[in-house]
Amino acid sequence: MNKLFLIGLISSLVAVIDFITKKIIVARLPLYDSINVLPFLNIVHVENRGAAFSMLSQMGNTFFIIISVAAISAIILYLSKLPRGQELYALSLILGGALGNLIDRLRAGKVIDFIDIYVGEWHWPAFNVADSALTVGIVLFLLANLRHGKKAGHSGA
Repeated sequence: MNKLFLIGLISSLVAVIDFITKKIIVARLPLYDSINVLPFLNIVHVENRGAAFSMLSQMGNTFFIIISVAAISAIILYLSKLPRGQELYALSLILGGALGNLIDRLRAGKVIDFIDIYVGEWHWPAFNVADSALTVGIVLFLLANLRHGKKAGHSGA
């Protein structure tokens, strides 16, 4: 399968699934309400005007749009080198996640988060499909590059 097609397919699927799930949450769950799904998982409806976990929310939406566009541009530039294997999937997930959250910022000036994982009274900050794809993509990218670095370092010894 063509690598560019695969990149487009994965990143588009992430962005579309993210968009659809956020639309469902907004349409069906009032702001700040929650539904208990499992003993460690709630579906919630919260708005995030900041970066990950609402950090830097005082910076404003324009700041995050600029950062998102710069990050997406850097990813596309890096993808033009047509990475292989795990790195290709990682960057596709990161791109899809960045696009998903950028769509929210452009449309509404905020990001909708709805996945609430918790243990007892301790709650991880709410997140969404785009955030999940970003996180998995970053972990895969780091693992791929650590593995590549070990191979390069080992072969040079």
